[in-house]
Amino acid sequence: MNEFYVYLLQCRDGSLYCGYTVDLEARVKKHNSGLGAKYTRCRTPVQLVYYEKLSSKSEALQREAAIKKLTRAQKLQLVASYSLLLNNTDDKGHEK
Repeated sequence: MNEFYVYLLQCRDGSLYCGYTVDLEARVKKHNSGLGAKYTRCRTPVQLVYYEKLSSKSEALQREAAIKKLTRAQKLQLVASYSLLLNNTDDKGHEK
């Protein structure tokens, strides 16, 4: 079964980029190599700041569209809540 991801990258200039992929690690590497989306090519390095795992391509694309409609402030709030969640869990996703 495939995994589908929606992600947010923070670019070198502080802007945010939202995308969809089936291989998160490879996609971030591709963005940083300059072979990713046109938007990120001149804004490397990029850093993964948020992602969600979804069960279908359709769900992932719908979620990507929803995130892209958010304001910058709302996207930053999403990133902040994700960071808080990560800081409160161990490397296996269990609460500290």
